[in-house]
Amino acid sequence: MPYIDVLKQLMSEKNMSQQKLADALGVNQTTVSQWLLGRKKPGYDSILLLYEKFGVAPNDLFGVG
Repeated sequence: MPYIDVLKQLMSEKNMSQQKLADALGVNQTTVSQWLLGRKKPGYDSILLLYEKFGVAPNDLFGVG
């Protein structure tokens, strides 16, 4: 599953808006929007925060393995 779908699923399961996810990760809402549009990928720090806060392993996020 592409990282975009993983993020959307995570947001849906947690009932999170883009702003709430951005706040939880310490990034800008525009950054989250860019991820969801596929224009950018989360950086290393954001990937680690997703793992720590939501239990999404980097390999799961990017469909590796």
